[in-house]
Amino acid sequence: MMDRFPRLRASRPVSMVTASFARLPDMKLKRLLLRYYPPGIILEYEKSGEIKTKSIDLLDLSPDTDVEVLVEEIQKAEPLITASKTDQVKCLILRLQEKLAQQDDHRFYLFKVLRAHILPLTNVAFNKSGSSFITGSYDRTCKLWDTASGEELRTLEGHRNVVYAIAFNNPYGDKIATGSFDKTGKLWSAETGKCYHTFRGHTAEIVCLSFNPQSTLVATGSMDTTAKLWAVQTGEEVATLTGHSAEIISLSFNTAGNRVITGSFDHTASVWDVNTGRKVHTLIGHRAEISSALFNWDCSLIATGSMDKTCMLWDVVNGKSVATLTGHDDEVLDVCFDSTGQLIATASADGKARVFSAVTKKCIAKLEGHEGEISKICFNPQGSRLLTASSDKTARIWDPQTGQCLQVLEGHTDEIFSCAFNYQGDIIITGSKDNTCRLWR
Repeated sequence: MMDRFPRLRASRPVSMVTASFARLPDMKLKRLLLRYYPPGIILEYEKSGEIKTKSIDLLDLSPDTDVEVLVEEIQKAEPLITASKTDQVKCLILRLQEKLAQQDDHRFYLFKVLRAHILPLTNVAFNKSGSSFITGSYDRTCKLWDTASGEELRTLEGHRNVVYAIAFNNPYGDKIATGSFDKTGKLWSAETGKCYHTFRGHTAEIVCLSFNPQSTLVATGSMDTTAKLWAVQTGEEVATLTGHSAEIISLSFNTAGNRVITGSFDHTASVWDVNTGRKVHTLIGHRAEISSALFNWDCSLIATGSMDKTCMLWDVVNGKSVATLTGHDDEVLDVCFDSTGQLIATASADGKARVFSAVTKKCIAKLEGHEGEISKICFNPQGSRLLTASSDKTARIWDPQTGQCLQVLEGHTDEIFSCAFNYQGDIIITGSKDNTCRLWR
């Protein structure tokens, strides 16, 4: 049985959805949708003639969960799930359990080498379905690629310096944002390659950016010590987030889209209210530059990695530190949560990675084998595998529970700085300073 009550949270409206709100007579459930990663059920409902969605997050679901008891708990908490929907909800949960129980013994092979750019790459990113991906480069362009064929679909040209930060507006995938050393950001159509807007206002290089989950805003972080929020629809600047005293090099939204976190070389991270642009918390405790800062799925925890060789965990509500994760002998260069937020992985310049439990804050696995610094680490959507990219020219796949290296992806002739899984976890992309990216299946 689940050890925590199922968490119900609005997936599009920012505020919490309460049972009393759900009982309003003008609400009608239209359909139930399955979300595999992280496990959950999406409720599509009509209220006052408008179609809305909210999610029932089942982050603690396991193959052993008692489905009967769980469905009862869901019905108590969510009046839209009436008795007539019981069997349908049971069926969806059983499908989720079946997915969770699947054994992951996939071995990847090199599918395609893409000589992507005439100068080194800066970043790679998949759209949500994994049907296409983008690459940024020192050659001042961003390129869009078809994953299945490895064909270049279009080149996004217009920046006057390095295209450093790139992102799709997932889960939609119809827009691309780019951030450049030319101090501007741009918004593009993924379908036509047309540039919708140029975001002007930063006074130094843009080095990180992100769409909010609703795809209504783009956030950009800059070496000018500020972050800015831009409206996707109009291209107008919505807010400037000021308060850091050094460069901002990491930035991400929470799942609800009502908070954004920035990590800075001033040794702090800041949490901001997206609606007002005001700072909510300053996270003080690291003794060196922040390398990464992000929320977990249910927006309860923040993880920050630092050049001080530690990763810190913070309570989102009060901004207080709840744990310092130690053990690395050199700078922590990247941090990630698994999709449910129950595991944290850290990658370090010491050539090692570590996996920690978000519950106990203890190290559960040490990933040893790389011969150079690890600059990027990520979980597959299932949370059953970890992927690392290293300066030793290899990427490695690991079991996060045991720390065992399951596969070494070799062939690049220079440092691998970026890597990612697609949404299904059956395709990997690696980006290298050898000017190529590689697709693995």
